[in-house]
Amino acid sequence: MTTQFTDLGLIEPLLRALAAENYTTPTPIQAQAIPLLLQGRDLLGIAQTGTGKTAAFTLPMLQRLAAEKIQAAPKTARALILAPTRELAVQIADSIRAYGAHLNLRHTVILGGVGQSPQVKAMARGVDILVATPGRLLDLVNQKAVNLTGTGVLVLDEADRMLDMGFIRDVRRIVAHLPRKRQSLLFSATMPADVAKLAQDMLIEPVRVEVTPQATTVEKITQSVYFIESAGKQSLLTSLLNDEALTKVIVFTRTKHRANRVAEQLSKSGLPADAIHGNKSQSARQGALDRFKNGESRVLVATDIAARGIDVDGISHVINFELPNEPESYVHRIGRTARAGAGGIAIAFCDPTERPYLKSIEKLIRVQLAVAGSPPREVRTDRSEATPARDPRPVREARPERADSTADSRSPDAKRNPNRRRRRPRRSPLQKAA
Repeated sequence: MTTQFTDLGLIEPLLRALAAENYTTPTPIQAQAIPLLLQGRDLLGIAQTGTGKTAAFTLPMLQRLAAEKIQAAPKTARALILAPTRELAVQIADSIRAYGAHLNLRHTVILGGVGQSPQVKAMARGVDILVATPGRLLDLVNQKAVNLTGTGVLVLDEADRMLDMGFIRDVRRIVAHLPRKRQSLLFSATMPADVAKLAQDMLIEPVRVEVTPQATTVEKITQSVYFIESAGKQSLLTSLLNDEALTKVIVFTRTKHRANRVAEQLSKSGLPADAIHGNKSQSARQGALDRFKNGESRVLVATDIAARGIDVDGISHVINFELPNEPESYVHRIGRTARAGAGGIAIAFCDPTERPYLKSIEKLIRVQLAVAGSPPREVRTDRSEATPARDPRPVREARPERADSTADSRSPDAKRNPNRRRRRPRRSPLQKAA
């Protein structure tokens, strides 16, 4: 029998809010986690993005806080949710606003990239739920603007990304300010050793809910790879995006500079695109995300850190313009599509320098990516941008080409050592006679 939200023990105001959002059937993690959390249990959730984990922890939290009927003291928060990125913090706050529409509970968001004065002011009267990124929250705790000694619920979301971004130490410092008696939840898509140790230290006799195999990709994502020289990637991307079947696309790069450049080149080609990365202000990042959501731009070019908070329905394709140097990041990247049970397509561009990254990714996901074949004809007009139709693994080094007759004909060694003696050309018999 299919479980409904009405079967999970949720109160009427929450069910009414869910109905307004057209949510009737919980996802597997919601069906498993909500009854356990309503009992006050600690929880370790292994779940990728797109599995519905935000509702899995916000709904029981809202119900608990509503039942306690306690007013938050000044500068305090009754519940704390830690997120690794600003975008994810904003998304969680939006969910709290929607699900708690019929409850008289206050929440606020504390994050970097914006002025802290409004955040200090919001905390001055106290809040029921505080959603925060670790760095800014720790700053305000140290300034005595936030007091966590009475916080009864702690949620750590995307703990593996916290680790990747170097936030684990800040998280531990924040946890040290919390009371020992509390309900604690930790969610992570993967479980590296440091995250497992943090979970062991944070949680007391937790229940474990795992809805996807650890560190594997969503089964409904069709994955493929183009082997292509770096110089041909932009042309290949533009050519692929000219296909209107790519309705809503996230393009991933490794660096902020590359994200800007790719977005600029796409816009010049008549394909509206925005870049989103850590150097952008919070308002610029939110604006780019809003344009992507409402369809003003169908392409969002992102770095790994900025993309962690992107929770947008209907993403048809994820394109890895550059492969990540951490294979776990590939899992997170392609998880932007195929959300909530839908299908999706992930395409990777791999140049010769990225072959080790691809090998690590395939080892992690236990799948060899299908070779997409040759790029479209227009991409292959320049010999330097040609891509073999077959899988080129392993790669042999090409022989150096002969110098063009119009170019500098000195040998490579001669170019490196201009003082090296040149060999005189052999004279013909006629020259000798002359």
